[in-house]
Amino acid sequence: MKSVIITIGLLAAGVTGAEAQQLRLMTGPQGGSWYPLGGAIQGMASDAGIASIQVLPGGGVANVQGVQNGDADLGFANSISTVDAIAGREPFTGAADNVCNIATLYPQYFQIVTTEGTGIETPEDFAGKRLATQPVGNTAEQVTRAVLETAGLSYDDLSAVDYVSYSDGVSLMQDNNSDILTLGTTIPASAIMDLANSSDVSLVTLEQSFIDDMRENINPGYTAITIPGGTYPGQDEDVTAVGYATHVVARCDLDPEVVEGILTQMWEKKDDMAAIATVMSDLTLESMAQDVGVPMHDGATAFYEAQGVQQ
Repeated sequence: MKSVIITIGLLAAGVTGAEAQQLRLMTGPQGGSWYPLGGAIQGMASDAGIASIQVLPGGGVANVQGVQNGDADLGFANSISTVDAIAGREPFTGAADNVCNIATLYPQYFQIVTTEGTGIETPEDFAGKRLATQPVGNTAEQVTRAVLETAGLSYDDLSAVDYVSYSDGVSLMQDNNSDILTLGTTIPASAIMDLANSSDVSLVTLEQSFIDDMRENINPGYTAITIPGGTYPGQDEDVTAVGYATHVVARCDLDPEVVEGILTQMWEKKDDMAAIATVMSDLTLESMAQDVGVPMHDGATAFYEAQGVQQ
């Protein structure tokens, strides 16, 4: 996948003299929301010409590790993975001390999709089936393992596991080479809509008690979230899924003026991002400043304080 070179403008009031620099932003796989949101950032600020940002593919776990290691300056992330990194829990090998929150954007939905005829209704039914999930380093793959563990299963209990992009996962399902697709993104997910164009899809719902077990035994950041009936073709009933928050992280030692300027651009051009992820239509400064258990960057604190947001 080719990297995309984009330009982020820091034209915010109060951001003067911020030096032009090269930054790297890690996003997500094709077929999800993070990858095109990187393109939206390109469109919203390319005329400013103050910071040149290289947009890289990634995933919720890999992005946090990349920021911590200095391989990236910014990244889209999922709150559950970032909190694990701060605490030094698996899959991270040490506590992250250079990862700071700059903005919470929207809830993520961990979605489990199957097709008619598989007989899959609960996670326990995964045994002996073929699964398509994302490569290791993506939060959805991490949550997939957590779901299996809570159901008393592991990858060894499945007949096949493919670690692929959303788009390739849809192809595997369409070609009858996979029975289950798991992904963590917004709703409606374009990948699931693509699959629904050729197959009768069914979403696996999770019991509240099942999610409570995940919270207690694996990660307290997991929450129950509802995929409303009618979100996808043929989905008449509400579906209960695992939820968590998407946010943007940065190196804690990244220039505060740069962070403040990027946030100003994101806020002023939020409609451009909402055109890609409709769940961001209701984005507010207060929701952006939400505490997700990750230290706030000094530049972000300055931005929200300047906007009159109490933290």
